[in-house]
Amino acid sequence: MARLREALEEAGFSDVRTHLQSGNVVLSSKTKPQQTARKCERLIEDEFGLEIDVVVRTPAELARVVERNPLGKVAKDPKRYQVSFLAGPLPAAAKRKLEEAVQESEELVVSGREIYAWHPKGVARSKLWGRLAGRDLGVTATARNWSTVTKLLELADSRPTTPRGPWP
Repeated sequence: MARLREALEEAGFSDVRTHLQSGNVVLSSKTKPQQTARKCERLIEDEFGLEIDVVVRTPAELARVVERNPLGKVAKDPKRYQVSFLAGPLPAAAKRKLEEAVQESEELVVSGREIYAWHPKGVARSKLWGRLAGRDLGVTATARNWSTVTKLLELADSRPTTPRGPWP
């Protein structure tokens, strides 16, 4: 992650911070979210030889994701509460497949470009998680557990007061 931070700074991004070792980055950019995502994808491919899809949310968008928290009353373990961030709208057919995969005690809420999923028994045997983690959603997606989502918002809110931009 240190090299990723350096590469992003060298590419002109500022206030670059990373969280954990799984590609969670908070940064400031002067470009629009989609442009930032494409620039990050090209940088990751050029610097590391990896084809990684990047999904970007602005700090305000991320704050709305946390405020919305539609499963907050039932999702008591943040490690089993997942938010999937989508690059665009979820196709209706994919939504139906997700709803069909929900098992007893699991919960699912599709809200805009986010999917909230509660897996009280964990993700290991969850058919829903298998569908969420797969590549057949019809849209680029990346998932984070609730602990990571709230930590990313905390990092976005604590950046220096330079112009705020999107984060991948």
